[in-house]
Amino acid sequence: MAVEKSVSISLGIVIRKVPGVTRWVDHVWKAVAVLPGAGAADWKELRRDGDAIEYHAATVPLELFRTDTEAYLHGLSTKIPAIYVVMRESEGADPLDVVLATASPYEAQDYADTGEELVEKVPMPEGLVAWIRDYVEQYHEDEVFIKRRRDKSRVDREENGIGDARIRQTSDVYRAPSAKETVH
Repeated sequence: MAVEKSVSISLGIVIRKVPGVTRWVDHVWKAVAVLPGAGAADWKELRRDGDAIEYHAATVPLELFRTDTEAYLHGLSTKIPAIYVVMRESEGADPLDVVLATASPYEAQDYADTGEELVEKVPMPEGLVAWIRDYVEQYHEDEVFIKRRRDKSRVDREENGIGDARIRQTSDVYRAPSAKETVH
């Protein structure tokens, strides 16, 4: 019986556009919600409230991998579990490209460290929390800490790298020079 390395679910990304608060920024874009099991979308307007507009910007797969269960467990243990939406400026007609959605705070941190992508933290719906928790319970294995032990061989008996081996040392190389040896 083959065990799957990953599972996935489609996740719709809802992005809100609001007017900027300074004269240098016309609009601010922020990921505000996710829609588990959503169909395909391409910046479909969902609702408008004054100057604020919410779009179903894209649908991306949320993949869970068996090797990342520790990260998912860490994300689920926070006060408000979240999905991290990674976006970057678009080169096309759309304002932003949704790169991916992840439940791993470690992966989100890696994207945030590059500075090229915008990473938004979106609260996770209860059904998605339960789905990820079930996956973690099925595949998570605590890693046993094994303390590294040193070998018993003595390496401090040799003095490698002290002085030049080609030059004969008649005395201790650590001694202070005597007054006779100083050149004026």
